Amino acid sequence: MHPHLIGEERGSFVHPLRKDSHLSQLVFWKVGGLVDTSSIAQLIEPSLTSMGYRLVRVAVTGGRRMTLQIMAERLDDASISLEDCEQISHSISALLDVADPIAGAYVLEVSSPGIDRPLVRAEDYDRFNGFEARIELAMPVNGRKRYRGRLLGTAEGAIRLLTDAGETRLPLEAVMRAKLVLTDDLIAAARAQTPQSVQMPTETRSRTC
Repeated sequence: MHPHLIGEERGSFVHPLRKDSHLSQLVFWKVGGLVDTSSIAQLIEPSLTSMGYRLVRVAVTGGRRMTLQIMAERLDDASISLEDCEQISHSISALLDVADPIAGAYVLEVSSPGIDRPLVRAEDYDRFNGFEARIELAMPVNGRKRYRGRLLGTAEGAIRLLTDAGETRLPLEAVMRAKLVLTDDLIAAARAQTPQSVQMPTETRSRTC
């Protein structure tokens, strides 16, 4: 179960979108300068929204090739296709060429969230009410930073999570990362909505700017 992936060579940490539609104002070091993923999110999100897509996450990763990762999905919740990824890539490329937010060469990578997707906005916890999730906190709650349980939605700025010990509430502002757990229920729901989303081919393209 691989998300669609399309990339192109351009030149460049994972920080998820939070409760609102923008990344927190965090800046990450890279070779040759700084990368502000918040500014990149604000740059590309209006264009994606107008095209019918929802920005899920912006991330910058290192290694032999610096990579700017853009994760997006369709606003109508239909399965994202390779053609969708290509359209997103072309739109983002044009914006990045003008704004030039990253110095040096990097790879632009566009992908869909996949079935066991990250949970990045407050509404995600309501949207996927009833499914299992793993949640890691920046600070302990009841002596723990890591939780796994069934989502019960949100209430008063907290995630309601049903664990083996019963219901617990985790502050949204304390979430460092969270994602759905790949279960039979989740796979069945994805098949019922968009059968083709269960097995999606992967394609990577590269070019040097």
